[in-house]
Amino acid sequence: MNTNSPEDPAGNVSGSTWFVTGASSGIGRAVTEQLLDRGARVAAVARRVELLDDLAGTHGDRLWTAQLDVTDTEALRSVVARAFSALGRIDVVFSNAGSGAFGAAEELSDQAITQQIALNLVAPIQLLRAVLPHLRAQGGGRFIQTSTVGGQITTPGGSMYHASKWGVEGFLESVMPEVAPFGVGITLIEPGNIRTDFGAALSIASAIDAYADTPVGQVRQYIDASGGNLTGNAQGDPAKVAAAVIASAATTPAPARLALGSDAYAGIHSALTRRLDQLESTKDIAFSTDYDQKG
Repeated sequence: MNTNSPEDPAGNVSGSTWFVTGASSGIGRAVTEQLLDRGARVAAVARRVELLDDLAGTHGDRLWTAQLDVTDTEALRSVVARAFSALGRIDVVFSNAGSGAFGAAEELSDQAITQQIALNLVAPIQLLRAVLPHLRAQGGGRFIQTSTVGGQITTPGGSMYHASKWGVEGFLESVMPEVAPFGVGITLIEPGNIRTDFGAALSIASAIDAYADTPVGQVRQYIDASGGNLTGNAQGDPAKVAAAVIASAATTPAPARLALGSDAYAGIHSALTRRLDQLESTKDIAFSTDYDQKG
């Protein structure tokens, strides 16, 4: 088994080809930069593809770019087909585009709910469906999905964000054994708080006064006090996270989940322990609902 770590990065990625969504900022940008610096080819897509112009000027034809709103399924399929046609084999697909929405379930608008599910859940599903025929045809590859510590834990006010992330985790965990026979590995990346611009793009619902003194109201006060800089003092290093993402692609077998950040590890560990305790507390009830065994 390959047990490379971020300190011993995933071997030599020179000559490999990645497809990265959400490549213009955050983790996607950091992964794209590191791959290019190490000699890989990258098909980088983003809504604001002009933000990649500086990388194109430095790395030339090793960077292939396309404008894409991943929630446009037909456009997504077209861009995927163009990328495989232009670049041939693509070794790793890094599905990274996403955003957050905040508000009590009652506060969220219909539009915010639709957008959150479309971007964080439906788009990764459709991206995987679009790339799978190509990965099968070439004999395998990797699909890496950015989830979050919030794919395992929850915070008041994050109901739709958590719904989308828990949903994509359930989808991909189900698909993992479906595609393993074709040499396709899938990894869910679960970062904690990272110093990116994620907070600046957070969609915040209009407040309902009734929630002011509830846990949702407390979280809203924290967001307001941050002035939009929610992750400015986060302990997660985006460069180290990017290195870990790249390293995961060379780890065999593909890790199903990868918690990144001490806060992610602690939060997930606590949540899983609590859920196991809750399950054990209802064990007798669970067994009591079986048919009686006949002697």
